[in-house]
Amino acid sequence: MKEVVLSHPLITHKLAILRDKKTGTKEFREIITEIAVLLCYEATKDAKLKKVTIETPLEKYSTYKLNEDDYAFVPILRAGMSMVDGIITVIPNAKIGHIGLYRNEETLEPVEYYYKMPLNIKKRTVMILDPMLATGGSALATIKKLKHDGVKKIKFLCVIAAPVGIKAIQETYPDVEIYCANVDRKLNEIGYILPGLGDAGDRVYGTK
Repeated sequence: MKEVVLSHPLITHKLAILRDKKTGTKEFREIITEIAVLLCYEATKDAKLKKVTIETPLEKYSTYKLNEDDYAFVPILRAGMSMVDGIITVIPNAKIGHIGLYRNEETLEPVEYYYKMPLNIKKRTVMILDPMLATGGSALATIKKLKHDGVKKIKFLCVIAAPVGIKAIQETYPDVEIYCANVDRKLNEIGYILPGLGDAGDRVYGTK
């Protein structure tokens, strides 16, 4: 299954607060962080564990641990940065890459202005972070760059997705798994998700 939609009463509750235009910047940021934690939890269900022996206060114990160095998170600037704090509470030693893209408001196509990845990125499982998956343009551009760098396992984590964005990824990169909190109805005439939650970057950083 390449598309996972979180279904839980808490998710529905938190999305209702995010969507409300009266929700302030502080609360908006906090809820994005909380949902990011839940998305990362779901996206790591297939994580490979290594057997280790530790000592509890009472005895030696054989158990399993995650190699956090196997993971890298790549937020799409700037809105994707809002998900990083939540993600690194789950896997704090994962490496962080960055890609800067903005959308040409006339063509709706992504324009790249920054790209910096950790060393040995091709050996890691990469999770792309962006609160909104709308047309899929930014997601496709990011996936293309990562695959050019040799990355084999990519997952896309978002809060809200539009059907057209999901379709774009699945048709172009069927191996990429998508994790989202909700699939919304459609895009409007200028490429915004409906019902959506507005411009996530502007609401996170209070720029509008």
